[in-house]
Amino acid sequence: MRTATRYDQRMYALMNRREAAPLYRTAARRRALVAAHVLLTAGAATTWLAMVVADATWAAFAMLGLLLPWVVATGGINAATRGLLELRGRMLDERQTAERDRVRAIAHRVTTGLLLLGTAAFGLLLWTTDVRAGGEVVFAVLFTALVVHWLMPLWVAGLRAEDDVRTDGDDLP
Repeated sequence: MRTATRYDQRMYALMNRREAAPLYRTAARRRALVAAHVLLTAGAATTWLAMVVADATWAAFAMLGLLLPWVVATGGINAATRGLLELRGRMLDERQTAERDRVRAIAHRVTTGLLLLGTAAFGLLLWTTDVRAGGEVVFAVLFTALVVHWLMPLWVAGLRAEDDVRTDGDDLP
C-alpha cells in the first residue's frame, strides 16, 4: 500500500470539512441538493449548447450566473459523500471502496437505461415521422449524454449518502 502524498492529505482534509454540513445534513436536504445540481447542470448545458450551436451571446452571461451555484452544489455533494469519488483509492477504506464501486455500478446501469430510452424514443421518432436529425441535433444529444455519463456517479453518490452521525470530536486527526 502506497503512503498518502501531501496532495492526498490535502484532498482528504478538503473533502471532510464541515462548513457545508447544513446543505447535506438530512436525506431530504441531500435529495434537494442533488435535484438542484441536476437542474443547474441542465441549465448550464443548455446555455453552453446555445452558445456553441445557436451562437447566442446572451448564453455566456447565463452560464456565468449558473457557474457559482453549480460549483457550490458540487462541493456540497462531494462533502456529503466525504469525497467518495474524488479521493484516490489509497485514501479510502474497504467500506468506502466498496461503496464507490456500488455507486459506479448503479450510475452505469442508470445511464445505460437512459441511453436505451433515449435511443428508442429517437429511433421511434425517426421511424414514424419525416424528421431527420441534423448535425446540431446529434451534437446536442451526444453532449447531453456525455454530461449525464460524467455526473451520474456524483448524483447517485449524493442520493446514497447516509446521515452523518459523527460529532466534531469524532473526526480523525
